[in-house]
Amino acid sequence: MTWILLLSLLLLTVLLLASRRWVWWKVSLMSVLLLALSAWWLINKLSGDGLNAATLYHLGADMEGAGVADFKGYIAGFIALALASLLLPLLLVRRRKWKESRHGGAVFAGFAAMWLVAIAVSPLYRDGHRLYQQTRPVDYTVIAPEYHVPQQPLRKPRNIVWIYGESLERTYLDEATFPGLMPNLNRLAAQSLDVRGLAQAEGGGWTIAGLVSSMCGVPLTTAQGDENSMDRMGSFLPEAVCLGDYLKQQGYTNHYLGGANGLFAGKGQFLATHGFDEVHDLAWFKQQKIARSHFSTWGVHDDVLLDKAYDRFMQLSKAGQPFMLTTLTMDTHHPAGHLPVACKRTRYQSDYGNIGLLNALKCTDGLISKLVDRIQASPYGEDTLIVIASDHLAMPNDLSHVLAKQKRENLLLFLGKDIEPRQLATTAGSTLDSGATLLSLVDPDIKAIGFGRSLLDPQRADSASVAALREGGKDFPRYLAFSRSLWLGDTTRQLRIDDENQVVVGLQHVQPPVLLEYDKQWDLKSVYLENTSKQFEQADPANTLAYVDRCTAFEDGSADGDWCAMLVHRDKGIKLYRDDQLRQGFAVDAPLDAFNGPVPSIRQAHMITEKGRRTRAGQYILQLVAKQAPNRGFWIEAVSSKRKVVVAQQWVEPDAEGRITVPFGLDHEVDDLEIRAWLNHAEKLAVDTFALVPSRRGGRG
Repeated sequence: MTWILLLSLLLLTVLLLASRRWVWWKVSLMSVLLLALSAWWLINKLSGDGLNAATLYHLGADMEGAGVADFKGYIAGFIALALASLLLPLLLVRRRKWKESRHGGAVFAGFAAMWLVAIAVSPLYRDGHRLYQQTRPVDYTVIAPEYHVPQQPLRKPRNIVWIYGESLERTYLDEATFPGLMPNLNRLAAQSLDVRGLAQAEGGGWTIAGLVSSMCGVPLTTAQGDENSMDRMGSFLPEAVCLGDYLKQQGYTNHYLGGANGLFAGKGQFLATHGFDEVHDLAWFKQQKIARSHFSTWGVHDDVLLDKAYDRFMQLSKAGQPFMLTTLTMDTHHPAGHLPVACKRTRYQSDYGNIGLLNALKCTDGLISKLVDRIQASPYGEDTLIVIASDHLAMPNDLSHVLAKQKRENLLLFLGKDIEPRQLATTAGSTLDSGATLLSLVDPDIKAIGFGRSLLDPQRADSASVAALREGGKDFPRYLAFSRSLWLGDTTRQLRIDDENQVVVGLQHVQPPVLLEYDKQWDLKSVYLENTSKQFEQADPANTLAYVDRCTAFEDGSADGDWCAMLVHRDKGIKLYRDDQLRQGFAVDAPLDAFNGPVPSIRQAHMITEKGRRTRAGQYILQLVAKQAPNRGFWIEAVSSKRKVVVAQQWVEPDAEGRITVPFGLDHEVDDLEIRAWLNHAEKLAVDTFALVPSRRGGRG
């Protein structure tokens, strides 16, 4: 399809220059198309699979801790493409010597038609269609009985050490392709139950998704209707029962060591939600006073990480309580990998050239095998089951051109006493089955967790892995839809505000503002956490909406920081629930009050300050000049303590120069004072200058 797209772009360029009629419309459409393709190029470089579920997830999850510096080449390339997308059509038009044409209308019609063809043959349409198929509402009740929660007690608990190798797919162990690259892991593979042909289902192709797939037996999806604000969800898949949850019920303690920031992509939140007693991430390693040379752009290097993992293994083993210790390496992260201090002289000679990632892989081979050897040689080795697994297949990296020619498969090795060394071939297994296989090795009576099925069970029933890998995955959206429901649970018709000022929706606690959309059957259709006021006005009029925010969002006279919920149906009525009613809880399917006229416009808070600032007690004057402001008055307020306390609020109307002055006082020091304006989604406020100055009666900011 690439050549068809290139031909379409060439024809668009010819039609752009064929007539000056509506030329600026053609320039705009051409630039939009080129910008979209440039953005897709960057996304594809990062994901290796275009715009996919991982892209949607990372748009919403916390990106703090991402090693952005590793991708500076891709980012620079995107900037160059974006500039060319904007400037090239413009330069072509400006340098064109136009001749009058009587067929300008026909040329424009041809341009518009070819523009649509270019979209249709581009990866934009393909990826958009794929995402629609994966996220569209489907009936998952037919596969719900397949979801399995293990209940029986473990007959003989064993300590578990699960080592995830970042992007460490089994393809790298292929001696024909990478001779001598991973001799130590190949040695361990010969001593282990070595699962071959392990695939990767949709919703399992990035690190947090790989953890969720293998530990919970479900693909990772975002909550219903929301791909933009995962960090505002109080719990991570609270309805799911994962390996950590089950083991904790059986008397285990669960411990995690990872060199990266636990905030990144919600990894720490997932582990804390699902039975882990300790989550030691980048912040913990920084507290250990480790030299700066042991850190990369992603976090602490693997030599330090795996040494600490062994120390923790020994401590936990001596304590005598069964445990699962999980660690996740990082130095083989795409695109080029990193070398820790212990491997600075490690080099892998290959016909592919001096590729840094190959050196990182060879280093990881030595470090992981060293940890395994130390565990097995310890007094506690016989009581320990060791898992070595890739978190997912490798993403685009400096070896992608080599991997593209190989049969790709994930790494999954099990080592331990009484585990017979052998290769286990699977034609319909994925990382969704990893946790179930582990449990069956601990207790043969346990053969499933979530949608995962033990690969050791010769009579295992078809489930998510089979659906993902057969017939193009046409039935897999049912499993994705079921997994999406695990964010909230089924009891979603009752709403309330808890003591932490979060909205309780089913099993989930969500930081407001939040917009909930219910269909005619009172099933929760969507949850919106971003652009909520705009989503409110654009929602399907046949549905019922529940909007929760500060009362200022709905009415002019609310200056006390209380919470309100507006329930509205365009035909059936409206009702406003106030703070005391919200704390008691109310049913969204309760009768509404009749009303006439248009649905009210909802305001939403917009930050004026970039972040909270520490401000001492005293009298202050807030002064700002707006270069762009609404045509009517609006609320400006000072808020402290993470938006829980309103310090001051004033209705303002800028003067002719856009000046606004708000006096207020603080009777105590505030750690995180924020200044916000309340506007509807169509109103804009652009602040030119801003100052918070003490009044003559004292106080300093």
